[in-house]
Amino acid sequence: MHLDLDHIEVRHNPTAQRFEALAGGHLSVVEYRRDGQRILFTHTEVPPALRGQGIAAKLVRVALDYAREYGLTVVPLCWYVDAFIRRNPEYRDLLG
Repeated sequence: MHLDLDHIEVRHNPTAQRFEALAGGHLSVVEYRRDGQRILFTHTEVPPALRGQGIAAKLVRVALDYAREYGLTVVPLCWYVDAFIRRNPEYRDLLG
């Protein structure tokens, strides 16, 4: 299944403590916990049918932009978020 990332909307669901993208009938998420002014990213999940198309990267980018907007320090407990920040140095200043 091929997706157009420009047409995938990422939304923040603070009640569930995650960022979500619904695409092709599948839900992809980046989950987090808040600890004061820190946001701890705990898990990234993209269903197998959608992997490799940039959905995880889009989710993480939106989540990190949110952290920046609200002055939060990022703690990447999730391996994917950690790797994303290492590959995208413009987000390294968010690390605590």
